[in-house]
Amino acid sequence: MRILGIETSCDETGVAIYDDTMGLLADQLYSQVKLHADYGGVVPELASRDHVRKTVPLIQAALKQANLTAADIDGVAYTAGPGLVGALLVGATIGRSLAMAWDVPAIPVHHMEGHLLAPMLEDNPPEFPFVALLVSGGHTQLISVTGIGEYELLGESIDDAAGEAFDKTAKLLGLDYPGGPLLSKMAQQGIAGRFTFPRPMTDRPGLDFSFSGLKTFAANTIRQSGDDEQTKADIARAFEDAVVDTLAIKCKRALDQTGFSRLVMAGGVSANRTLRSKLAAMMEQRRGEVFYARPEFCTDNGAMIAYAGMVRLKAGENSGLAVSVRPRWPLDQLPAVGAI
Repeated sequence: MRILGIETSCDETGVAIYDDTMGLLADQLYSQVKLHADYGGVVPELASRDHVRKTVPLIQAALKQANLTAADIDGVAYTAGPGLVGALLVGATIGRSLAMAWDVPAIPVHHMEGHLLAPMLEDNPPEFPFVALLVSGGHTQLISVTGIGEYELLGESIDDAAGEAFDKTAKLLGLDYPGGPLLSKMAQQGIAGRFTFPRPMTDRPGLDFSFSGLKTFAANTIRQSGDDEQTKADIARAFEDAVVDTLAIKCKRALDQTGFSRLVMAGGVSANRTLRSKLAAMMEQRRGEVFYARPEFCTDNGAMIAYAGMVRLKAGENSGLAVSVRPRWPLDQLPAVGAI
């Protein structure tokens, strides 16, 4: 079974083809970073227009990369939510139209389920059950995963997501958009311990997160401490350490609560090397395992959508003729594969 996956939820256009026996056959990605950089963030209307321009050429490029034609495709998966409504509609409309033209099923995919399942694309995929840390620009969640579609929300951010806090703090430090990766790079030059940032909501029980106050703490520290390059690097180091420690503390609590010995981290922030190192050390100490996707599959991509679509299609799920997207779509509302 070969599935074409289309991802257009925000500012990256991803198209991939996944084969259930041969694995990933093609992977094409176009990033809109340069388009939005002048505005310091994603402009939804510009994002939608760029998806219109790029999606079909990327589909053609993916088919050429895999040496396939439309006749070789058994289903078309597209991101149906959550995300920017205009951007989602581009991928959904193109995906549904291609499925109709090619006479194959169309499969709407939950963006965050795509991220959650991205580590399944690796040579050593995790087995169920596990705790998933979904950490990106728009989401920070801890999920108990006992099977595909068997998701229980354990905790989430009550304000800014971790990735959003990274980008906002990077902007305070004068870094270009998107600033999260640049802040992490700057933090490598920082001196540990010069500044101490709080670990929000770790002094109380529960698994929810809050990063808005940490961003404010960073703003106050920057204002009071000057803006020479070493000071900014030290602040970046303190901020990153605080976020990473907070995520690790909450992951440990989630593992203790569930009794699971496997941890999956997914989403754009899961590519952060400090976070990977911290969680790997924690899981080694607990004699457990941590899993994550290669860096290019941590951010938005078509491969994770193609894989998730294949799983759902094999279970009998596909959409009707209507084009429908859900800008807000709780992950735990998805049906279990066995119940579809």
